[in-house]
Amino acid sequence: MPNQYTSPTISQYATAAIAISVIMFSDRAIAQTSVAVTPTRNEACEILIVGGGVAGTAAAYEGLLAGRTVCMTEITDWVGGQLTSQGTSALDEAKKQRSLWFFPQGYTEFRKRIEKEYGKLNAGDCWVSVSCFIPNTAQSILMEMLQQAEQKGNGKLKWFPNTVIKNLELSADGKLIDSAIAIQHRPAPNTPPLNTSPLSTIIEEAYRYENSSRLQKEVIRFVPLKNTDPKIQRPSDWFVIDSTETGEIIALADVPYRLGIDPRSPLNPSSPVTKNDSYCTQGFTYTFAMEQTAEPQPQTKPQFYDRYSPYYGSDPKPNLANFDTIFTYRRIWSAKAEINKDESAKSENVKRNAFGVSPMKVGDISMQNWVWGNDYRPGTDRDNLIYSREQLQQMGQLQPNGWMGGLRAETLKSGEEIALGYYYWLVAGTTDSQQNTGWKKPFPNHRLLTGANSPMGTAYGLSKYPYIRESRRIIGRPSYGYPDGFTMSEVDVSQVDFGSEFYRNNLSEQKYRDLWRSLAGLGTTATIRNDTPPSEIKRRSRSTIYPDAVGIAQYYLDFHPCLSEYPVEKAGNTEREGVRNGHAPAYPGQIPLRSLIPQKIDNLIVSGKNIAFSYIVAAGYRVHSYEWSVGAAAANTAVLSLSEGILPYQLVMDLPRVNPLLMKLQQQLTQTNNPTAFPNTSIFNLDWDDWKIW
Repeated sequence: MPNQYTSPTISQYATAAIAISVIMFSDRAIAQTSVAVTPTRNEACEILIVGGGVAGTAAAYEGLLAGRTVCMTEITDWVGGQLTSQGTSALDEAKKQRSLWFFPQGYTEFRKRIEKEYGKLNAGDCWVSVSCFIPNTAQSILMEMLQQAEQKGNGKLKWFPNTVIKNLELSADGKLIDSAIAIQHRPAPNTPPLNTSPLSTIIEEAYRYENSSRLQKEVIRFVPLKNTDPKIQRPSDWFVIDSTETGEIIALADVPYRLGIDPRSPLNPSSPVTKNDSYCTQGFTYTFAMEQTAEPQPQTKPQFYDRYSPYYGSDPKPNLANFDTIFTYRRIWSAKAEINKDESAKSENVKRNAFGVSPMKVGDISMQNWVWGNDYRPGTDRDNLIYSREQLQQMGQLQPNGWMGGLRAETLKSGEEIALGYYYWLVAGTTDSQQNTGWKKPFPNHRLLTGANSPMGTAYGLSKYPYIRESRRIIGRPSYGYPDGFTMSEVDVSQVDFGSEFYRNNLSEQKYRDLWRSLAGLGTTATIRNDTPPSEIKRRSRSTIYPDAVGIAQYYLDFHPCLSEYPVEKAGNTEREGVRNGHAPAYPGQIPLRSLIPQKIDNLIVSGKNIAFSYIVAAGYRVHSYEWSVGAAAANTAVLSLSEGILPYQLVMDLPRVNPLLMKLQQQLTQTNNPTAFPNTSIFNLDWDDWKIW
């Protein structure tokens, strides 16, 4: 097994992670006042990528293939985000897109390398996906891909792990990022490695200039690589790409953005609120890996377990109330080779569970990412993870050198605790918050995998960073049809039944009419001119087609809603009512360039989950292949802007009129196998029945 976790004895680390976590959680840092210091060195680049997740890795990959000098910072020491440091190493994909291998070039290459590494695409024989694998394997593959892209494209990668951006220095008119001040940290002398401590214990220290008892710092200034080509006069010699998991740079630059639930409107009609709720975002998850053992293992009850035990449960669906089901759902390593599924009908000896995969076996490793398990879903101003703009202002984080990452450390800590408690519930718990069937019994023949060589690469067994499902989302620049700023909305991608009673009852007569006019496709003008009643409007059966499309995405609009009351783990707590109203399949969709371009700052491009879309669209535009597509689009936009001596907004400022350079960018993406549209995308094609999600 490539990069398989091994240890000298089967129980060596059975209790270590719980003990370490208790010690570290109690060792809270004392608040300090941060002051600016002089950077020790300058690092020049043409593209500065902040955040090394899936989108950041994709951007680096494309930038290097194009021969550019790329700097990439990352708060952890792994590239790959969801695939690696967040531990969600089970690919979320749409069925037909997968069958056609219709993905961005780098993502396709990654999938091929996973299959080559293991000899099969699904190393875990999981049932949530056709590909489950071990995170540290993915880390090795992605680093190798970046190194080879650097060589192939004659680019240059400057990789800065354990690094955060503290401050931005803007031009005199405030329209350009002139430089970015970063802090890189490493363990202080005679202290344990960084991945010994959970993120919550060091995150506040990571954003302070001063050294601490645990961290030594180096302050670095990132600056543009000076243009040496006299033929090109550039308005900016570099571009900064915000690929952070929570939209750090858009918050720090204070460009317009949204956070949380958008108010109900004809374009986002499934929203449960009439005013923005910035505190209710989708839940975040610290994943972990556990291995089945032949013998029972000692299981240590965490001191905080009783606080969270009322939360834990299998799933509201009765068929999921089964330990084998939970374990094999995201099994990332299957210990024994099995007969191929296509051959299983030929053998009566091959046993498979209700979901078509082999039952759990000794040596199997499962990654846990479960809604009523290690999801943490705060929804109030007392416990929200991502601070709102108002909260940041009150805390002084938007003042010069005041930025501290924009996250609530106490909520990170709670997320870490609920995850470790969930492991204990799986192996020792007997309650179930979602079922009354009495199925839950102790399953002690398991161990939490910990250590530097474990799947998650941490001493405490959790992922290095939580899986973030929803971020700050920019409001794009005003454009044709979008006077208040561009954004993608629910009606642009959703297949939900907008003719149902909910929409008739919760929208005014005029807003309901406006909703259906927006769904009329080619008939929109006629419905307005003729004042056609909604009941007579034929709905288009495709997503919105954008003239500035630079990428693709398709996934179910899938929600992990915030909970109704504080604290999350309160007994009997329920999901915020109405958040799942938009839960529905989505049509194959596009990523418009306008969604990557923020207001105010001209050399800032956004990617990842930070682009201009509503919280409902974000529920589907958050999976691995989407992130790769938007990262590739961001990098190619930066590359073309450097080559042509323009700013990205100039590519879309005259839409819907054709821009030759925009067409050049789209051709560049297509020629490098980074599709901007699904096959047969056309305003006349309404036949998408075979593009089902699953």
